[in-house]
Amino acid sequence: MPKRQSLKAIYRNKLALFGGLIVLSMFMVSWLAPVISPHDPDKINVTARFKPPLSPDHPLGTDSLGRDVLSRMIYGSRISLKVGFVAVGLSTLIGLILGAFAGYHGGIVDSLIMRFCDLMLCFPSMFLILAVIAILEPSIYNVMIVIGLTGWMGVARFVRAELMSLKGRDFALAAKVLGASDLRIIWRHLLPNAMGPVLVTATLGVAGAILTESSLSFLGLGVQPPTPTWGSILSEGKNYLERAYWLSLYPGLAILVTVLSYNLLGEGLREALNPHNTELSQ
Repeated sequence: MPKRQSLKAIYRNKLALFGGLIVLSMFMVSWLAPVISPHDPDKINVTARFKPPLSPDHPLGTDSLGRDVLSRMIYGSRISLKVGFVAVGLSTLIGLILGAFAGYHGGIVDSLIMRFCDLMLCFPSMFLILAVIAILEPSIYNVMIVIGLTGWMGVARFVRAELMSLKGRDFALAAKVLGASDLRIIWRHLLPNAMGPVLVTATLGVAGAILTESSLSFLGLGVQPPTPTWGSILSEGKNYLERAYWLSLYPGLAILVTVLSYNLLGEGLREALNPHNTELSQ
């Protein structure tokens, strides 16, 4: 019944439902990009430079090289979602492993992992990412890895707190008495009961990763041209604000709506998976 109550809570939260629909729509757009894209996103046509929006062949206009902005926006969504999910998947995996061992074993293991977590939190994440990317060659793979390696601390703290409260429960003690190994107790009994906060953190983390990737691409340290990304389109648009406002308007709106949708969905999941709210709704 708790799962059914959680689904009902999400359904009652209209903002979370709206965010989920936008996220689902983004998935469909990125998946169907080769089918729905009206033009080749990298095709240069100097005779069609700076065509305004609502042109017959270019609904969102063209850029300084005559490339269709709508096609580049559609293909840019694939990059943003790929970076967001791979980076968050990596950071969630690291956070699960470190948080689980810290929360279950406690003592010196907990102290070492949490002090390392505190050390990572001391550095502003954006400056740390910029420093690493500046040393490495800018590419989509390096961006995903660096964002993943610098975003695990929140997950680790949530998992640690959950396991510290769960490891003394009867089902965990019974598994230990029956001879189950520590790894089996952690992965089969404790972590499945601690995935609620992790799911919420991961959902919010996707929004943060997309925003970080867009920022890096805007600064020229993310995915390199000619691969279209929302951040790179926005970066080009800043040079033509008076002549071609649409180069800044549409990618900015895409980033805003996508990040806002993930945050709305994450907040809805937080309320739905909160046991206190579930109990009150029964």
